[in-house]
Amino acid sequence: MQEKKQVIIGNVTDKTKLKNPLAKLLVENFNLEIINFIKESNVDSIHEIGCGEGHLSTLIRQNYFCKLKLSDLSKNIIENNPILKSENVVFEEKSIYDLNKENDSAEMIVCCEVLEHLEYPNQALKKLYELDTKFYLFSVPNEPIWRILNFLRAKYWSSLGNTPGHLQHWSKQSFLEILRNNNFIPQEIKSPLPWTIVLATK
Repeated sequence: MQEKKQVIIGNVTDKTKLKNPLAKLLVENFNLEIINFIKESNVDSIHEIGCGEGHLSTLIRQNYFCKLKLSDLSKNIIENNPILKSENVVFEEKSIYDLNKENDSAEMIVCCEVLEHLEYPNQALKKLYELDTKFYLFSVPNEPIWRILNFLRAKYWSSLGNTPGHLQHWSKQSFLEILRNNNFIPQEIKSPLPWTIVLATK
């Protein structure tokens, strides 16, 4: 089943072009935690699912060299990203609901800033669980902190601070619960404001 309703592909705000010093610091802290998790994993292959514009994949490639696969529902927003021409990088246009073990497995599955956009996150997690992998790296906005910060910076007032395209809203504990309910085992958890990042295994 593919996501057909209310899907906003890519980021509403380009996190690489932020001008607010505090916002830039928050994103830098998030990026640092992601890269630290990846370096500590010592894996030879990564599949980033829901890569969007390719910003996170580019960050990974700049800090950690391995075989890198990218996939997303649409190729349009990443097609001009130079990372697609990098060595050992492949891209496939594919919905998270269409993943399969034979073609989409890797030693680490990265699924960051994706699940909150999905109408059926449990179905997506079941697809991810079927892949052959050692580690999963997840991140989602930490609610209600995310919406409060949006509200304080006068963003999305009409939707009470909810970022356009965010269909799911998890606190740290409720996100850990949905992972455990889908048979994932959280191994390490970080909470760089305003995100929850989880390194998990089966």
